[in-house]
Amino acid sequence: MDRLANTVRPYAWGSTTAIPELLGTEPTGEPQAEMWMGAHPGAPSRIDRGAGPVSLAEAIDAEPEAELGPDTVRAFGPRLPFLLKLLAAGSPLSLQVHPDLAQAREGFADEERRGVPLDAPHRNYKDAHHKPELIVALTPFDGLCGFRHPAQAADLLEGLGIDDLTPYVDILRATPEEGALREVLTAVLGAEHHAIAGTVERATVAAGQRAAEGGPHADAYAAYAGIAHHYPGDPGVLAAMLLNHVRLQPGEALFLGAGIPHAYLSGLGVELMANSDNVLRCGLTPKHVDIPELLRVVRFEAGDATVLRPEDVAGEEVYDTPVDEFRLSRFVLAPGGAPRALVSRTPQILLCTAGTVRLHRADEAPEQSPEQSPEHGGTELTLAPGESAFVRAGEQLTLSGAGTLFRATVVA
Repeated sequence: MDRLANTVRPYAWGSTTAIPELLGTEPTGEPQAEMWMGAHPGAPSRIDRGAGPVSLAEAIDAEPEAELGPDTVRAFGPRLPFLLKLLAAGSPLSLQVHPDLAQAREGFADEERRGVPLDAPHRNYKDAHHKPELIVALTPFDGLCGFRHPAQAADLLEGLGIDDLTPYVDILRATPEEGALREVLTAVLGAEHHAIAGTVERATVAAGQRAAEGGPHADAYAAYAGIAHHYPGDPGVLAAMLLNHVRLQPGEALFLGAGIPHAYLSGLGVELMANSDNVLRCGLTPKHVDIPELLRVVRFEAGDATVLRPEDVAGEEVYDTPVDEFRLSRFVLAPGGAPRALVSRTPQILLCTAGTVRLHRADEAPEQSPEQSPEHGGTELTLAPGESAFVRAGEQLTLSGAGTLFRATVVA
């Protein structure tokens, strides 16, 4: 097992305090949006097995079956198929959607054939992989997830009292679900910015007033007004009003499958995703929005957002998701509890988010002190909040201590 040295990404939407507070470090004053744990080429974690630091990606490239196990290599090739993150949203992320695997392969192949550079701002598909995601709240966490039922979206828009929104309300009330959602989203995103900016501004002011008045939609109105504060005049604000507003409590989660429009608004969470960069944006961003491709990928299916809670499986709390690239679970270790055995035929990344957790090689006594073993590639590691470790496939461990540990691994 290897302690990971991880990169924190300074995206503009990141919180300046949430990740430093978890790590016990001083804020720098700059946004700290995501801490990446894995072998993504953009910011791979680093390990040190005694010959000097190397990236986890380099270690996997050198011996893929030894690091990942034959099952993972057979299923996903010689690459770690997931990326684990700490995500700290201080302001809303872009409204976005991800393709399914077939769409990703087709889109990537098409742009490669057409010679679209990988770093081109109008490029949609950076790779041939899908990008399902799971976010677990560590603090109260706000987000948008999936379409509201058209009648509910109509009520929300009508409640703003803005005449400019009446055509959208009429469509949502009179057109079958899929057609209604498609038609309104197309109209909003396809409108000229100067033509719709005034409508967005009036809707923003009204949403703030409705939030202050209270009522059943007050939290949602407050969220939309907050979004508009960060993206004034952006048509994505109206698109966001078609989506469910969700507030997660610590330990609760959302799974974002292919075609589901979503955005994270605020809070700190643990995010696990398939290792891909494929994002199609719907608004709330200065970046490229490819409306025809977006409409091809979005699933115009309405329904309440499903909040996931972990299921206990022999003391391991598992977040059940319908993908093979990743599996997320957590251990909540009580003081004085018996050590927990941990073994997997697939690679694992372990992240401590509270307390102190000690990892022991299964053939070593848990009482051995950390000073008796090397910190990297050794027989024992102690993890404090925000610290993480990579565990090679097949390595047997026990867990002890008092704290919370998230476990990311592969279903293969």
